[in-house]
Amino acid sequence: MKQRIALGIVGAAAVAVALGSGVARAQEVVLKVEHFLGPQSTAQQLLLGPWCEKLGKESGGRIKCQIYPAMQLGGSPPQLFDHAKDGIADVVWTVPTYQAGRFSKSEVFELPFMEKSAETGSPALWEYIQKNSLDEFKGTHLILAHVHDGNVLHFASKEVKTLDDLKGLKVRAPTRIGTKTLTALGAVPVQMPAPAVPEALAKGVVDGVSLPWEVVPGLKIQEIAKTHTETPPGQPYPSNTIFVVAMNQAKYDGLPPELRKVIDANSGLAASKWAGQVWDGTVAPARKLAVERKNTINVLTMAEFERWKKATEGVEKEWFTEVAAKGGNGPALLEDARALIRKNGG
Repeated sequence: MKQRIALGIVGAAAVAVALGSGVARAQEVVLKVEHFLGPQSTAQQLLLGPWCEKLGKESGGRIKCQIYPAMQLGGSPPQLFDHAKDGIADVVWTVPTYQAGRFSKSEVFELPFMEKSAETGSPALWEYIQKNSLDEFKGTHLILAHVHDGNVLHFASKEVKTLDDLKGLKVRAPTRIGTKTLTALGAVPVQMPAPAVPEALAKGVVDGVSLPWEVVPGLKIQEIAKTHTETPPGQPYPSNTIFVVAMNQAKYDGLPPELRKVIDANSGLAASKWAGQVWDGTVAPARKLAVERKNTINVLTMAEFERWKKATEGVEKEWFTEVAAKGGNGPALLEDARALIRKNGG
């Protein structure tokens, strides 16, 4: 009898240990994190990788990430936001405005000559979305939002110092608003995601590309382009692109409260500003690569810069009309975006 009782106790203990292990395993979370650039990109090496490491450390190893670069879960870059929304991925880093017209209120930050830096523009974008356009991201839980370091024009061989030089040139555009901006400047825009740019520039499909310095080394643009055109120091860039890190809403809601707290502690305004600092920090080393190859960097004169700004005024007005058609007040939204950029030091 005693032997049976002892065996029963041992058996119960074994079951308890097994159940305990099961609970421990259940509380460990592996996040599928997807983005559209390569594994050596800034997005993975300096943003998603460190973010994931921080989650792991602060969760005591209970949150782990499996990163899928270069659309390894299938589809194309414009589909990434829906990968998070539909649960194909748990977390994505993406350009929401690759889907033209879907994020109309948020794309105010892509209007011409808005931002001088990513560090000031990114927290402003986060605050703006929380206040004005969170409905555009329904189905996801936003982790952070940021802009990049500003689009510069890079050309295979053309020297572009004035609007007259730019007229008629085929130039890659990143998004819908980027396309409108290039059109207003007299170029012929060709819209395509960043990964398609090197081949298009090398094969003469386009004469030039609108890209931030940050992505230049990863795409080896400094080896294909021979000239680059920038705005004067301290002045806003011709265009920018908005990015978000977004999490599947159900995945977030299903986390234990203590793990949601870890996610929350690495989200929001501070995380968005950090992302902006990451992108700004890439400018000098990327630009240096072009200088070392003896590429020509043309900087617009202030008089020419003002001509470019004036030429793009119609882009804002057209955006006002488009937002009004969806019930939004374009001028008020634009002023709010500018006020938030100023508030954050821009």
